[in-house]
Amino acid sequence: MPNPVPTDPVPRLQLRRISKRYPGCLANDAIDLSIAPGEIHALLGENGAGKSTLMKIIYGVTQADSGEMIWQGQRVSMRNPAQARGMGIGMVFQHFSLFETLSVAQNIALAMGTAAGTPAQLEPRIREVSRRYGMAVEPERLVHSLSIGERQRVEIIRCLMQDIRLLILDEPTSVLTPQEADELFVTLRRLAAEGCSILFISHKLGEVRALCHGATVLRGGRVAGHCVPAECSDQQLAQLMVGEAAALIADYPKVAGATAFVQVRGLSWNNPDPFGCSLKDVDLEVRSGEIVGIAGVAGNGQDELLALLSGEERLPRDNGATISFDGEAVAHLRPDARRKLGLAFVPADRLGHGAVPELSLADNALLTAFQQGLVSCGLIRRARVEALAEDIIRRFGVKTPGSQAPARSLSGGNLQKFILGREILQQPKLLVAAHPTWGVDVGAAATIHRALIALRDAGAAILVISEDLDELFQISDRLGALCGGRLSALQATVDTRLSDVGGWMAGQFDASQSSASAMR
Repeated sequence: MPNPVPTDPVPRLQLRRISKRYPGCLANDAIDLSIAPGEIHALLGENGAGKSTLMKIIYGVTQADSGEMIWQGQRVSMRNPAQARGMGIGMVFQHFSLFETLSVAQNIALAMGTAAGTPAQLEPRIREVSRRYGMAVEPERLVHSLSIGERQRVEIIRCLMQDIRLLILDEPTSVLTPQEADELFVTLRRLAAEGCSILFISHKLGEVRALCHGATVLRGGRVAGHCVPAECSDQQLAQLMVGEAAALIADYPKVAGATAFVQVRGLSWNNPDPFGCSLKDVDLEVRSGEIVGIAGVAGNGQDELLALLSGEERLPRDNGATISFDGEAVAHLRPDARRKLGLAFVPADRLGHGAVPELSLADNALLTAFQQGLVSCGLIRRARVEALAEDIIRRFGVKTPGSQAPARSLSGGNLQKFILGREILQQPKLLVAAHPTWGVDVGAAATIHRALIALRDAGAAILVISEDLDELFQISDRLGALCGGRLSALQATVDTRLSDVGGWMAGQFDASQSSASAMR
């Protein structure tokens, strides 16, 4: 439960009628918000409701068109993030803001400035903070070698190392296990008890109810209401966010699947990255007409398995049969050749890996769907590309001005819906999806889940790798977990308990049983 509600009469931060307009979009419309010292305050709303824009205004990334900001009783104009940090405001963005070719310590040193010390001088403190908060990370590792979950840890650690009075967290637990999230909450409650204010954005409503003193709900860029989360159910919070929540929480039937489409036999791969994870004797089978879910703490082989399945990493031709699609050896094939055999792929990093930020949505649709009749005699068939992009936008409810909008202009959840729609509308025989609902709101998550179930029921084999155990139990027909590059045996979801998966994530399984299970 949250700490007692703070009673300080002077708010730490007040926003009065903050408005921000972009071309074709009123992102914030006269927003009022107040946060007390020591308060953990939730900001809720669908993707595209205006949450991220409001946070960027507070942090100085962008400036409001009208309205005023009151910081500790004084009116301020936040010109840039450096000013915000100097005033004691720290922010963890949903999309990472790290230099991939620099080390963890170098990234943190850049954020904290020269007065904090050199990267080498900061390394002991980084290790101490990471141990204290249960977010293990090595300061000397280069960021490009980190998994998505590990990069999120760096963002959180970088912020917690500052002397902050207001901590803004945008989806901080998206790639944390439940145990890691619990440990983070202990830290956040301690910070709040010491007087630090926390503005908490999350689509995990159970977290909001357990952690936050109060909540402001945005809908369509306006304040839709205020509430005390602990006094509301998930359904009531969802209804405040989207207006109608009856269809958002579904219990999907479990199925057995048909014949095996994907077969992985004795897959071992030595990662050349000394900080990466190698795979050891992985056996996996995904049947047509089923969803297989793979859990695991970040950095335990998920990225490596995804790369080997997608073709971004390949094995020698004589090892090609280690991975097969519908009986055909593919481990030596390039990604385009695997797509011809029916593969579609949704990567973990949607902005940069799943989409090119500067390109339009139409051009991003072309990137992976070019084999679907969009190119003829080397020429792009623009009308068909536009039609596909508009179809994705319409069928998956993507909130955007149109198909020519750049990918970076979309909120995280809307970009995720576009990427998933792009892959699903290619009618794949196999869909491999990593963290399909990471950082998206309950409405977008429901849309994505329904699309995955419909694709499964149409006969596709689907592999979902996620750290959201609630999601895996909701949509998966069989479950397993990766730990240290080894995969547990897959087990029917209806026969699996949460504690079972937790044990597998900690390596409590007999690796020999995985091979026997996959052979059945």
